[in-house]
Amino acid sequence: MYYLLKLSPEITIKSRSVRQHMTRCLAANVRNTLKPLEPGIGVRAGWDLLMVSVPDSAEATLIDEIEARLCRVPGAQEVQEVREVDFDDLDDIAAHVVPCWQQRIASRRFRVSAKRRGQHDFTSSDLERHLGAALLAAAPDARVDLKHPEVKVTVEVVEQRLRLIDRRLTGLGGYPLGLQGQALALISGGYDSPVAAWRMIRRGIKTHFLFFNLGGPEHERGVREVTQHLWQRYSLSHRVNFISVPFEPVVSEILRKVPDGMMGVVLKRMMARAASRIALHARIPALVTGDAIAQVSSQTLTNLALIDDASDLPILRPLLTDDKQTIINQARQIDTARFAEVMPEYCGVISRRPNTRARRDQIAEAEAEFDFAILDAVIEAAETTRTDRLGEDQHHSTGHQAGEDVPEAHAGQDVNVIDIRPPVEREVAPLALKSGQRLEIPFYELQQRAPELPDDRHYFLYCEQGVMSRMQALHLHDRGLTHFGVYHASARR
Repeated sequence: MYYLLKLSPEITIKSRSVRQHMTRCLAANVRNTLKPLEPGIGVRAGWDLLMVSVPDSAEATLIDEIEARLCRVPGAQEVQEVREVDFDDLDDIAAHVVPCWQQRIASRRFRVSAKRRGQHDFTSSDLERHLGAALLAAAPDARVDLKHPEVKVTVEVVEQRLRLIDRRLTGLGGYPLGLQGQALALISGGYDSPVAAWRMIRRGIKTHFLFFNLGGPEHERGVREVTQHLWQRYSLSHRVNFISVPFEPVVSEILRKVPDGMMGVVLKRMMARAASRIALHARIPALVTGDAIAQVSSQTLTNLALIDDASDLPILRPLLTDDKQTIINQARQIDTARFAEVMPEYCGVISRRPNTRARRDQIAEAEAEFDFAILDAVIEAAETTRTDRLGEDQHHSTGHQAGEDVPEAHAGQDVNVIDIRPPVEREVAPLALKSGQRLEIPFYELQQRAPELPDDRHYFLYCEQGVMSRMQALHLHDRGLTHFGVYHASARR
């Protein structure tokens, strides 16, 4: 048993030397992808296809996994399951072909296309006519249509062997991975950035991953999972890096120093600066983001240009003109949507009145007071993990109270509720408590101030949706501060 991998049309239109180089690269990628499954799998490159041979002893579960991996290798347009049989004459060929195609051509227009290699006493046209007549006899309600067939019956004869294609599976297409250089994709775990990274992988770009951590270990755990999924499914042939940058101090500085309307653009500019420096250090020539025009306030053309100004490298945006539903549909297609659906939106700089058309002088003024030593420090603190070790290095939260609401038994004087919202939000919607004491510590100061609070009482964190509270509580639990929980809005009723 073996499979034929048909090359992507984008490979077949290249010059002879480029095509041969791409085919050799694709063959190497297929070997790297399948080798961990079964050492006995053979891969041989031809002019317009690859042949992948599977040991006859392979079990059904192994075959299923081989097929799944072959369909996800960039550069292969179609995966054909093939078997070969001996034949004596045209009637013998027809006896093998007709049962395979009889049901498929019923009540439909079809055409027979034959390829032949070797010395035979018949031509390819003879073979096509003979098989066409045999198929019409087996399926009288079908008819031949040479110009516009609904079904194309393909037959290949190699010497004295008939090659039968039992199944055709859709491949990923695109270019072999690694041929088009490298890029560093900014990934957050939502719908957009994994799809953007996947599109770059499909175009043959060896894509590394950069994560700006705004939500502590819990946030990183979720993003590691979607990154590992992308790597295992679509770029298993190459080892790439996952880089995590602890960006909470930058968020805190933005909230202290930057005017409300400019915070979103300044945050993206800080990310672009950091990503550019990290990529240059790793000799990666381009950045990739999941930006789409006008999806959020920082993604207007004006603001995207300001973000680009902060980077020394080109920023590629493969989703730029897509609408949200198109992106979500593709996330479902590549199976990353399930991660986005359970990933909280970690964003600490949501402006109440964002500026959608910021000017350069406004940005310069907004960043004038920013302490860039903080940006230097978080870049220095970045951690790199190779993608094949993502599962091994994941951090684990401790305790369970971080996920709990405030218990009724604690609704007394020994309980403090910490309102972690920014001052502006607190002024608009003050928090009223029936009992207990209220503290006001913005979330961007909480991690620094929490160890100073007495540890003989319980603290419950409050924000409007509960997402930031849960994230901060989990972050504190990971640091051993297990006397913090979450106070939800429902507890006020």
